Amino acid sequence: LKYAGSVNPAEYDQIIRTYADKHGVSVSLVKAVIHAESGYNPNALSSKGASGLMQLMPGTASSLKVADRFNPSDNVEGGVKYLRFLLDTFRGDVSLALAAYNAGLSKVAKYGGIPPFNETRTYVNRVLSYMQTYQAMASR
Repeated sequence: LKYAGSVNPAEYDQIIRTYADKHGVSVSLVKAVIHAESGYNPNALSSKGASGLMQLMPGTASSLKVADRFNPSDNVEGGVKYLRFLLDTFRGDVSLALAAYNAGLSKVAKYGGIPPFNETRTYVNRVLSYMQTYQAMASR
């Protein structure tokens, strides 16, 4: 697994575990989303305005009451809460939750499943692949 620059993913383990446990989301899934979204760079900022480890959009962050999108703890808690909401919305279907995380809930609803966008399909597959890798690493 490759990470952004000189980041050390291990330094975020405790934050990830804390919020994954608190909201009942798999640690492997949270790590996979962070890996795909920011490569573990807490200062990441996308061209669309998403920021931080879990690349929260400003509107999503404010609706989740995230105080500081660039604060790793605030960002991860917001991202994990959002993942929990999406997993609940899609009755535990991880692929649909990830598609909504990437493309937005309205797009998944509009297409009745994973939207036909290459970016979203690639994203879902990448995160699922990372998730398997993190699960394998955890079970060693």
